[in-house]
Amino acid sequence: MISIGIDVGAATTKAVVLRDNEIAGYAIIPTGFDFRQAGEAAYREVLSNCGIGESEVGKILATGYGRSSIGFAEKTISEITAHARGVGYLIPAAHTIIDIGGQDSKVIITENGKVVDFLMNDRCAAGTGKFLEYTAKALEISLNELGTLALVSKHPAKISSMCTVFAESEVISLRAQKIKKEDIAAGLIESIILRTITMVKKLGIKHEVAFVGGVAKNPGVVKAFEKALDTKVQLPEEPQITGALGAALVV
Repeated sequence: MISIGIDVGAATTKAVVLRDNEIAGYAIIPTGFDFRQAGEAAYREVLSNCGIGESEVGKILATGYGRSSIGFAEKTISEITAHARGVGYLIPAAHTIIDIGGQDSKVIITENGKVVDFLMNDRCAAGTGKFLEYTAKALEISLNELGTLALVSKHPAKISSMCTVFAESEVISLRAQKIKKEDIAAGLIESIILRTITMVKKLGIKHEVAFVGGVAKNPGVVKAFEKALDTKVQLPEEPQITGALGAALVV
């Protein structure tokens, strides 16, 4: 039995092939402007990666922002359910899931592999990967450098702006004040952490904690979460595919 899950996110589109309940392969590509086109491209790429023909595919399920655009999927599910299923498969002990993607952030509480509560920020780029992307540009560094720099900071700068646009201006102002890049980077990460921790506190943390989404690849953010939560944060080997995996797991 071969099933494919496609997660069409705002920034990236992911596809996972599940063969006999085992991950056979995956693909991650930029979403771009056209959700359907991104879904089709990720689908073709993952088939190629796994050496699978379309006739061998038993089912295709879609999730994420652009799930309704994937007309060739036989079913769609919410990203909340998808991430809960995907994390439950990869990290069964995790009951608190933090997912930070390009345009939104989510905290999901699960029990026995099912969602019992969640909170989601999808109305503002603050607290998302887009926030880090814009502010990293203001520092003239890459996202990878942002996380690495933050790890060596001794005195994180205070970023007070809640809005991404104003935070970008604040970064430029801090640079003019000769504040070290690593301290600005650490301040930006602390800012994104505070917004997510607010959601965690509202729901109440249940151990273990799993961190997924593209931002989970940033070591500075991971360390900051562990410090703020005073606990070890569990990371899947590939944090971006949990939504697509969860979709593929749906019967």
